[in-house]
Amino acid sequence: MESGKAAIGLLIIILLIVGANFLMYAIVRGWAKSGDSRWLSSLKDSLSKPMNTPANKSMDELRKRVEDLEKKHDLSEVEGKKEEEKKEERKEEDM
Repeated sequence: MESGKAAIGLLIIILLIVGANFLMYAIVRGWAKSGDSRWLSSLKDSLSKPMNTPANKSMDELRKRVEDLEKKHDLSEVEGKKEEEKKEERKEEDM
């Protein structure tokens, strides 16, 4: 008997929560579908426009600079290895 009442109480709570969520969904959907939904279109526009802010531009410049420095570093490592190989070859020839 106790478990039956508890199950009914739990079912009522679940139905209240689902009903409240459905009611909120209906209210918001009706508000967004009405003719005065400028907030929704402005939100969509702000999310879809590209990020051309000065901070983003400076980050792009920084990213390019880092890539250039990495390329120079990689090239200098390759040149350094070639020079070491040449020195080793000269040492072997001298022996």
